[in-house]
Amino acid sequence: MTAGMGRAQKRVRVLGTLAVAASWSVLLVGAAQPAAADTQSKQWYLSAMQAEEMWKVTTGEGVKVAVIDTGVNSATPSLQGQVLKGFDATGAPGEETDDYNGHGTTMAELIAGTGNGGGLKGLAPGAKIIPVRVSDSEFEKKHSSKANDTVDAIRAAADSDAQIISMSFGSPYSMPQEREAVKYAESKGKLFLAAVGNEGHEQNRRGYPASYPEAVGVASADRKGKVSFYSQHSDTVDIASPGSGVPYWCDNSFKSYCDGDGGTSAATAIASASAALVWSLHPDWTANQVLNVLFDTAGRDWKKGETSKYLGHGLIRPSMNVLKGKGEPGDPDISPLTKERTTGPADSSEKPAGSASEQPAKNGAEVDKPVAAEGSKSSGDESQLGLILGVAAVVVVLGGVAYAVIRRRRAA
Repeated sequence: MTAGMGRAQKRVRVLGTLAVAASWSVLLVGAAQPAAADTQSKQWYLSAMQAEEMWKVTTGEGVKVAVIDTGVNSATPSLQGQVLKGFDATGAPGEETDDYNGHGTTMAELIAGTGNGGGLKGLAPGAKIIPVRVSDSEFEKKHSSKANDTVDAIRAAADSDAQIISMSFGSPYSMPQEREAVKYAESKGKLFLAAVGNEGHEQNRRGYPASYPEAVGVASADRKGKVSFYSQHSDTVDIASPGSGVPYWCDNSFKSYCDGDGGTSAATAIASASAALVWSLHPDWTANQVLNVLFDTAGRDWKKGETSKYLGHGLIRPSMNVLKGKGEPGDPDISPLTKERTTGPADSSEKPAGSASEQPAKNGAEVDKPVAAEGSKSSGDESQLGLILGVAAVVVVLGGVAYAVIRRRRAA
């Protein structure tokens, strides 16, 4: 389910979007809000996360992010020159740059968009995107596509040059082959982030791949600093990131953006971009160290090391490391998710034919080459609370707020 909520597609693969009206400006004293109604002015989290200040230090240059989604249109103004050669796992007509929904292109822009042409501005505009296309339920109804294409997609991403894998797709069904693919990605040194899903206010079932122990489950937060009401919650939530009120491409015509919620899909993309900023600043770190720092610096009002089923380790705050140098990287070989050693021989399974490479995607300009027992990743605090991402990386506790999280296989 895809995690974006504007175009909910009932396949167990798209994590949808719901509109939430809230005022962020009342919480940010002295922070001017753009008056223009353009798309970038609606990206409220950029100022809240101190993006402009971080970009003076790093923009995520040198980091590649594999986006497993509906495809990535490399020809949008914001993505021209940002997209490398990827992999189409669907087995259907088209290729990885043929986005049949618009969801994957939104995710790519939220990560590495340049903002050109008034498009979405990525939190890590210096990073590059490796698109990996998979099918959702609607696509499967129209085309003959491969079963379990996410397995091939994850393995292709693991075998690519991407350091980070961002997957805003999910399903309530666990598959052994998919679990092994996620473990394979870990063995290849990748940081794997996945959306937990947008049905926290409904069935709130565990979602996969986000619930696998080796994946970072990402929840959605709104502009008040609260966990989005639809964001799924369980002991498999690892961290929360902005998702509510994030614009997205309306459809695959790429004519306009829609207002509403990006959901846990957008939250996963923004969390992936946050990781890109930290990794770009510390290129010698491992995925474990980058994740350790993101967990260590997350905004929370409970004891370090404990987790909440709503927020995981808390609200993601890359500025704490980028601007203040905070965060303990820890052991490079020990996963902060499983507490187990991640080094060792990789899985011997064959790499899918046509896996992602360094070559630019067909529509893109030439570019420089510059993650416990299953379903039980966290424990501890289940109390309701509210936090804001904060100016100057200050967390404000709002109180009385429920933070929930989702994990499934539609677009999140």
